[in-house]
Amino acid sequence: MSPPLFLLLFLSPLQPPPPPNPGDDRPLYGGVPAGPATAEVLDLTLLDAIERGLQRNLGLLLGEQRVRAAQGARWEALSELLPQLSFRLSETRQKVNLEAFGFTGIVGFPDIPPLVGPFNVFDVRAQVTDTVFAFGSYEKVRAEKRRIEAARLDLQDVRDRVVLASANLYMRAVAEESRIDAARAQLETARVLHELAQDRKKAGLAPALDVLRAEVERAAREQETIVAEVRLAKAKLALARAIGLPLGQPFRLAEHVPYSPAPILPLEEALKTAYAGRSDWKAGQARLRAAEAARRSAAGERLPALDVWGDYGALGASIGGARATYTLGAAIRVSLFDGGKTIGKVLQADAALEGERAALEDLRARVRYEVEGAALDLKAAQDRVGVAERGMALAKEELTQARDRFQAGVASNIDVVQAQESVAGATESYIASLYDHNVAKAAMARALGLAEATYKQLLRGE
Repeated sequence: MSPPLFLLLFLSPLQPPPPPNPGDDRPLYGGVPAGPATAEVLDLTLLDAIERGLQRNLGLLLGEQRVRAAQGARWEALSELLPQLSFRLSETRQKVNLEAFGFTGIVGFPDIPPLVGPFNVFDVRAQVTDTVFAFGSYEKVRAEKRRIEAARLDLQDVRDRVVLASANLYMRAVAEESRIDAARAQLETARVLHELAQDRKKAGLAPALDVLRAEVERAAREQETIVAEVRLAKAKLALARAIGLPLGQPFRLAEHVPYSPAPILPLEEALKTAYAGRSDWKAGQARLRAAEAARRSAAGERLPALDVWGDYGALGASIGGARATYTLGAAIRVSLFDGGKTIGKVLQADAALEGERAALEDLRARVRYEVEGAALDLKAAQDRVGVAERGMALAKEELTQARDRFQAGVASNIDVVQAQESVAGATESYIASLYDHNVAKAAMARALGLAEATYKQLLRGE
């Protein structure tokens, strides 16, 4: 016996699953609107949605700014090794108390007053300083260079996740649109059966209970249609936001993503592809190398450093009386005791290094689990599509036979109502299985690190 309609509404997978890792990927479901909306209805295909997401998605734009921030940090670190050039022009008027500097009396010159001046000093010069060698600074630059590499790889990983998020939201909207079509078809069937029950009651061939039962079924289908329309509207809003459509831009889904089975790679081949292609795995390795360089930089602050400096300019009481002067110098700096500052930096760098090592090992395991999980989901989804398709055909045949029996007067319409509920449940299972299958294909591409490079072929089942 089929479950009642209200159970189907709450127990069947009418609600789409939440986005993967919503806490981690929340920016991927936001976007920056691209200009003003137009009155023309936009025809949006799946590929259009993905390409727009790769341009206007919030997660991607934030990732680009993280790359810029990493580049700025590298320049800041590099400034410790590059020459510092400055220019100074000054004109001062002074009066000096010689007694303040210990000149209380000069033998042979008893009449020199303690106050000298006022007098003018004009000085113009260029100054340059440079750290020729500092091991800690060199390693700091290397660490920042690795962080730039990691940020760029993270950006590529974000692009793969944007492909997955955009495809997920588009196919969710397609599934909701399919639910509307199914709900409207079921509403039309309920309307016809309601009219048939009324005709049979007028002819004295059916009790009033059959009419009431058909009317309840029709009302339930009307409610289901209303709910489906609201879900589609919300799914389209979520899609428009993630891909950065202009605010209020009307659009229609121009593609329904037909079923096309995808090949499933053997596990070892899939893992080899994932470790070779996933940007997050490469970014984790780059962050580990950055942490190693940062550790060497912290320890290198104990080593000697060589600084040179110089200036050249003109000095005098006035511009006309200024004479050329210069200074050249060099020094070796050795930190003997800095109050434990270097020890603290080394301890922090050690902790960060061990954290990156642990994170990389966790990522290694996560890549394997995601590949295995994606393969299982894809295989199960493909099997479910076939089963759901057969179940939907059987449910429709059951409804046809029940309607024929009721029309022939050999059964009440309770069989028809149950058959309608079976059709509703089977149709929902078929729609949900198609959605899950398409999402599983996109998730497999993401797990292999090939989402952006191969999503067009994968969605076609190649």
